[in-house]
This record gives sequence, structure tokens and C-alpha cells, in this order.
Amino acid sequence: MKRLYGILTMAVVVMTAGSGKLAASEESTARLAKEVRHEILMLPYFGVFENIQFSIEGTHVTLTGQVLKPTLKADAEAAVRTIEGVDAVNNRIEVLPLSSNDDRLRVALYRAIYGSSALQRYAWPVVKPIRIIVRDGHLTLEGVVDSEADKNMAGLRAHGVHGIFSVTNNLRVEK
Repeated sequence: MKRLYGILTMAVVVMTAGSGKLAASEESTARLAKEVRHEILMLPYFGVFENIQFSIEGTHVTLTGQVLKPTLKADAEAAVRTIEGVDAVNNRIEVLPLSSNDDRLRVALYRAIYGSSALQRYAWPVVKPIRIIVRDGHLTLEGVVDSEADKNMAGLRAHGVHGIFSVTNNLRVEK
């Protein structure tokens, strides 16, 4: 379950003064972050080849990341807008360009990473913890793994896929 919450990167900025206000603000920001994370994870077409991150500043939510379809970008914004306590949503999610070569690479990378016996345990959750983002033949790995060895193994497996121009391994190790 820890891994599920770590899939989305969260940067929280709280700007209030006074210890009583600060504690209440931190509590409401944590509640808001939990609800935003939940709404994003519940999006019906949010898959392993997409990455949605968010940050919260007061009652304003900024969405970033990459998706394959413009409808998912719009759905993410609409879902976050419905959360009580959200006054504004800045949707800066990038829609990845259509590319049959990138689609081929996504499938090959999925097989290389999730097909590895060392990384197979990450294939079990419904929401995969390792995100595979391909843009113009360049790969970025996002998400959370259990160890530095798993992070390195995912990077090595990705480097072994024919046709990848570069690999950026942004996987985070959660202990």
C-alpha cells in the first residue's frame, strides 16, 4: 500500500503564519493531497505509460506529467476540480505526441521491465509503481521501487531495449 501512495510525486507548499494556523493548514493540505492522489488513481484510463504528478499551494492544485490521450488530461483536471477545498486547478499535463515507434518501444519496455523475474513483483498491483514514459524514443522511468538494486535493474533492462535513444531513471527508492 505504501508503494501505491508513492506513485504520484507530491510537493506541498504551505504558506501560513502562526502555529495554530500552520497545524490546521498542514492537516487540510494533507487531506487535500490524499484526495487528489485518490482521484487521479481512480481515473479509468490512467495506465503504466502515463505519469501524473501534482503540487498543492493553499487551495490551488497544479497538475504536471505526461499522458497519451488529451481526454485523460481533461479528465484529471475535471476530477480534481470536484474535490471540496480546491479553488483552482492549473493543468500543465503534457500530451505525448502520437508515434508508432514510441508505441512499439512502450510494449518492448513493458516486457523488459515487468517480465524480469527480479522486477516481476511490481507487475502485481493494479496501478503499476514503475511508470514508462516514452517521448520521441527517449525513456523516462518514474515511480517508486523498494531498493536501489531494483532501481538499477529497471534502468539496465530499459537500456537493453533496441531503439531507445536515452534512459532517464527517476525512480525513487522507498524504504
